[in-house]
Amino acid sequence: MKEDILIKFGNKVREERLKRKISQEALAEKAGVHRTYIGMIERAEKNITLRNIEKIAKALNIKMTKMFEFL
Repeated sequence: MKEDILIKFGNKVREERLKRKISQEALAEKAGVHRTYIGMIERAEKNITLRNIEKIAKALNIKMTKMFEFL
């Protein structure tokens, strides 16, 4: 069973990405991660590291703390 925090975090990534009207592929490119990685995060299939949270936050042009506003 997937952990609630992974689902909430994945939803937050998707929400912020869609606000900016960018694809998973575009976000992955900006963040320097593989294109399938973003989808796996959004579907709560990966337990993301702090380093990758930082990369994604920078790619979305937001503070890392905003990524955790679902808590």
